[in-house]
Amino acid sequence: MAKNTLSSRFRKVDIDEYDENKFVDEQEEAAEQQGPDEAEVDSLIRQYPLREQVTLQKKSKLLIKSLNWDNMAAFHAALRNPPINTKNQAVKERAQGIVLKVLTSFRSSEIEQAVKSLDKNSVDLLMKYIYKGFEKPSDNSSAILLQWHEKAFAAGGLGSIVRVLTARKTV
Repeated sequence: MAKNTLSSRFRKVDIDEYDENKFVDEQEEAAEQQGPDEAEVDSLIRQYPLREQVTLQKKSKLLIKSLNWDNMAAFHAALRNPPINTKNQAVKERAQGIVLKVLTSFRSSEIEQAVKSLDKNSVDLLMKYIYKGFEKPSDNSSAILLQWHEKAFAAGGLGSIVRVLTARKTV
């Protein structure tokens, strides 16, 4: 018989360390990840109706493009810094409110263009916000979220829905 069978070194290995289902409380990086900048998003949304009135008066295609750009900039600013790693529910609720405000400011005809401007990870993030909005519906938000869901599903496919529903980190 081998001499190593009497050794007890194998008992010092912690096999639970290698278990992928083991809960590990990760350190929060809340200092730098507090959600989207509400002031920036609000200023971009407030500029949107003002330019719309000017566009209706002048009928300029250049102003129409800048009109879409302000809404699009607010959309990208709202998705820029998601509070995924934080456990603070107040931060997550504030971010959800900001994103919902931006999503409701779009016209139906502009939704597809906005979704097409996103990469795959951003489409998944948008789907997370859409499903979070479905959990707590407000006045007329469900109809708007369904329109966004339709366009996001067209861009991200079924895989996007599966990734959102199986993700451990939520918004």
